[in-house]
Amino acid sequence: MSTHADPQPPAVHQLRLVVEAEDYEAALAFYRDVLGLPEQAAFSGGGGARVTILDAGRATLEIANPAQKEMIDEVEVGRQVAPKIRVAFEVDDARGTTERLVSAGAAEVAPPTVTPWESLNARLDAPAGLHITVFQELRTQDERESLDGFGKDRPAHP
Repeated sequence: MSTHADPQPPAVHQLRLVVEAEDYEAALAFYRDVLGLPEQAAFSGGGGARVTILDAGRATLEIANPAQKEMIDEVEVGRQVAPKIRVAFEVDDARGTTERLVSAGAAEVAPPTVTPWESLNARLDAPAGLHITVFQELRTQDERESLDGFGKDRPAHP
């Protein structure tokens, strides 16, 4: 008979790395069509705003100290080049998670806000110099796909 309590289900369901691409079409073609990351969803908005979410399978968060980060850049590139990034985490309760993270030392940049694509997103500056988003989906994938401007970008080549 086990004396251990049942483990809690994971509090985070998805790690989403958000990358700004100056040449959106080229980046999308590279990652979706060349690398082969399946498209999960796409959204477009006013002013030409577009995003495509690509499924990268299982995700991990690698925490490295400055010496390790410098070593990786030196090994892979030969110089320091790592850009700043924003890391997004899907959670069940964006408000509660934001409160917990702020209590643990994160600085709230923007409170939980409902987005046009029907998720509840909060922006925080977190430990290790990360700018993060915690988000809670308010609709199913099928429901979001029926929203204006939400769908899938198609490959440039058949």
